[in-house]
Amino acid sequence: MSTTTIRLPEELKARVERLAAARGSTVHGFMVEVIAQAADQHELRNDFLAEAQRRCKHMQRTGEFLTHDDVREYAMALARGDKPARPVPRTLAPDELARFRSRARRADRS
Repeated sequence: MSTTTIRLPEELKARVERLAAARGSTVHGFMVEVIAQAADQHELRNDFLAEAQRRCKHMQRTGEFLTHDDVREYAMALARGDKPARPVPRTLAPDELARFRSRARRADRS
């Protein structure tokens, strides 16, 4: 295990000490746990954003999409223990797809 030095403002150090003591943990153990949680959250967010970008690119290519209502209905049926069919993707009309692609290109440039 490597060693890292961290400088904390006195107020933050006191907060960390109080929180660690309340959990029955050492300051070191508390900080390692909190840093690991923050790293996990950042990785999950990065994975989520990468998946969203992948799906957006797919929509730009195909024009296929699902509505919020379609997905919600499917998810609620799964939560009830049902075995629903997957929602069927809808497809943007050609003029809608052209506008969507145009907006996506503008957003990519900014």
